[in-house]
Amino acid sequence: MTPPTPPHPPTPQPLPSSSLSPSATTAAPVSTSTKDDVVVLFENVQKIYQKSAQAPPVIALGGIDMAITRGEYFAIMGPSGSGKSTMLNILGCLDRPSHGRFLLDGQDISQIDDRELSQVRGKRLGFVFQAFNLIPQLTVSENIQVPLFYQAIPAKQRRQMAEQSAERVGLQERLHHRPSELSGGQQQRVAVARALVSEPSFLLADEPTGNLDSSTGEAILGLFDELHALGLTIIMVTHDPSIATRCQRTIWLRDGLIEREVITDHSEQPATTEHA
Repeated sequence: MTPPTPPHPPTPQPLPSSSLSPSATTAAPVSTSTKDDVVVLFENVQKIYQKSAQAPPVIALGGIDMAITRGEYFAIMGPSGSGKSTMLNILGCLDRPSHGRFLLDGQDISQIDDRELSQVRGKRLGFVFQAFNLIPQLTVSENIQVPLFYQAIPAKQRRQMAEQSAERVGLQERLHHRPSELSGGQQQRVAVARALVSEPSFLLADEPTGNLDSSTGEAILGLFDELHALGLTIIMVTHDPSIATRCQRTIWLRDGLIEREVITDHSEQPATTEHA
């Protein structure tokens, strides 16, 4: 006799508005920018995991509203279990919200299929992680070209784009070296160049100085400052408050909600907004 098929876990239901903290219904300010200047828009974004009908739902994000504008330097902070990784996965188009909407340059990412999601990751997002994730057998130029291999870009054009991206990070003299011939700081610069080569909508950096000594880390942060000054939108996930102070705006997550937000005017003292 064939045993009955166990039931699938129920689809997580959206949280009622009464269960959300005020932070979930208060959008992060967009200053005086127009709608066209908004790169990332979260509208009541929730991520809820339901492992079985008997288990209580796990609320990773409890309803987030925020907007990130073009050219902004934005930081995300919070303790372990606060929802940082979940937000990072959604921003990086590695996961979708359970409920709510995530708009990237006006496109509702929540509704696209896996193939389109993969295309968005490859063409419109740049990733820099704590680990450099370089391919040791490839040269600097070839590592920078990796995101372009999946975009049907001709080889000559790929090489030209890699050269331009390497020049932006000061590695134009290292194009034919392999990762083992580079310092840690140079390897992270290759990772940054790789992230920039597709001219992404924003650069998503997850603890990018975590594997570097303090002086090399400071040099990489200086590179981010330079890129931001040139108009690049940067979203930085960090546990280090001194890194967050370099950003224009920082949100602190706790229990899947925005606990507070700091807007930093580097000519004055930062202003803090608490979310009750």
